[in-house]
Amino acid sequence: MTQSHQPHLPYRQPEATDADGKTAQRNTRILALCQGLFTCAISIDLTLTALTGYQLAPDKALATLPFALITVAGALVTWFAAFLIQRLGRRRSFALGAFVGAVGGVISVWSVFHGQFWSFCVGTAAVGVFQAFAQYYRLAAADAVAPMFKSRAISTVLAGGVIAAVLGPALAAWSKDLFPAALFAGAYLMVAALAALSVVLLLAFYRDTAAAPVDAGALASALTPARSTAEIVRQPVFLAALANNVVGSIVMMFIMTAAPLAAVACHHSIEEGATIIQWHLVGMYAPSFFAASLIKRCGLGPVVLAGVALNLMCAVVAMSDSSLPAFYVALFCLGVGWNFMFVGGTTLLAQSYRPSERARAQGLSEFLRYAATALATLVAGPLLAHYGWSALNVAIVPLLLLCVAINVYWMMVSSRNTASTLN
Repeated sequence: MTQSHQPHLPYRQPEATDADGKTAQRNTRILALCQGLFTCAISIDLTLTALTGYQLAPDKALATLPFALITVAGALVTWFAAFLIQRLGRRRSFALGAFVGAVGGVISVWSVFHGQFWSFCVGTAAVGVFQAFAQYYRLAAADAVAPMFKSRAISTVLAGGVIAAVLGPALAAWSKDLFPAALFAGAYLMVAALAALSVVLLLAFYRDTAAAPVDAGALASALTPARSTAEIVRQPVFLAALANNVVGSIVMMFIMTAAPLAAVACHHSIEEGATIIQWHLVGMYAPSFFAASLIKRCGLGPVVLAGVALNLMCAVVAMSDSSLPAFYVALFCLGVGWNFMFVGGTTLLAQSYRPSERARAQGLSEFLRYAATALATLVAGPLLAHYGWSALNVAIVPLLLLCVAINVYWMMVSSRNTASTLN
């Protein structure tokens, strides 16, 4: 942009008013509620779907297919969801995703009542579509606020998951016996109700807003032509975002998926294994209440590195002791570590693209995270059976060290760029 245009930059900003700011705050609270409802719904589905699949499958080898379809459908839809959100707006797109989840819950109820395995697979896949759209709640909150408030917005949305840590397992246990003639049907009716409530909240209270105000330099960047995907990916800030989001999610799902099985193999009860996961969920979401303040005080780099360190601590504790307290400590460290990496990584992702590049950057990042997480979920069980709990924890160490290297590289480049700007 030429110098002659500079005086006019302030008048070219998106027209974000005080009303828009209040709407953005309300939207963040609505998204936090929807995040809680979604996480409750998905926790019910993930808790009972393997058992329901075993009950309905014509061939017991297919028992885990409905469970796998939640993740597979989510991975396939994630990329397209980013572009649909760009075209239709967040309000209608998020409501559509939640509506598909509600339909999936209803299909699952019908399938359980009628003993239909394949239609049950359709129902769980529809819940995967709901999951794909819900992954963009935190990014929607981040895009609507100024850079200094992005971490707070992301943390607020993720804090809604604390609801699931408390209510999810309780709702699954309470609702599975609602219909004595069809075990688990009541739980899927609860999934449909939670998704339907999300639709109501989104349509009634969520509003698409103008982009957050930006300074002249950021606006000039926004008005330049969109970069290629390769250019976006090569940025150290994008690489760091990808490392924290993808590695954090791989490690979390890899260990969390195997932990209940490992606990039972170490002579702990199934109920104790469920409590370990509940404690892990608290670790995942409770830090969202203070993660943004921690980032503001200490900086993004130290917080994401602290997240990596907590994941390494999880591995060390898990390898050194198989007692029940050791499982609690390891899985809690895993949850908190994931939260720090995920909030930090999402904040970095929101800083890595221009408005015109948002759909491609978010879609690529979420697709890669989802695909890697699906792979981690699928291989955790077989690797646990063949190599054991300690070996699984050893396997995450190289990934975490790679994440450290990428974070340090981004921090060095960022520090060098800041020094260059000041000079």
